[in-house]
Formats: sequence, structure tokens, C-alpha cells
Amino acid sequence: MYWLLKDVQHADFDAFLATDKLVVIDFYADWCGPCRMIAPQIQVLASENTDVSFGKVNVDDNTEVAESCKISAMPTFQFYKGKKKVEEVVGADIKKITDAVAKNK
Repeated sequence: MYWLLKDVQHADFDAFLATDKLVVIDFYADWCGPCRMIAPQIQVLASENTDVSFGKVNVDDNTEVAESCKISAMPTFQFYKGKKKVEEVVGADIKKITDAVAKNK
């Protein structure tokens, strides 16, 4: 299956947010059990919402991005429109994430 979430690095974080579309960033860590558990559900959500840009940021590899976005728990999902954060969901709650996508599209 094609992975629909772009792996976003520090150097391209701002450019990834620079769109009029809703952008969802999944802040995760490889060692995080809930992150691994929800990943397939996020893949399905991304495939059902092709008008939304989904990205993922590994907090261990991109500490500057994680710090600037004030990430303190994983997974954290931040929602951006026009480079402005419009919502945040902390935790592996697919209903809250799905509702946030629908609300902010």
C-alpha cells in the first residue's frame, strides 16, 4: 500500500504547511506504542481525505520542530490552515482526529 503521509523533516516543515488546504501533522516516535497502533487508521483517514495534506514528524529525529510546536506527548496531531494551527488532538483517539479533519476542511 502506498504511504499517504509525507515524512516531514525540519528543513521542509514550513514549506509543507504553506498551502490553503488543511494540513494534519502526526508527531510520533518509533518507540511509542499508541503511535504504532493508530498509524494504520491514520493511513485510512488520509486515503479517504485526499483533499487534506497529511504529514508525519518523528520527534526524535526532528527535535527542533517538536520543540517549536510544543509537543510534550505522542502521538500529537496538529491541524494547520494557511500556516496557522487551528486545532490539536493529543493521544491516539481516531474519532477526535476524524472529527477535527471534518470540522477544519
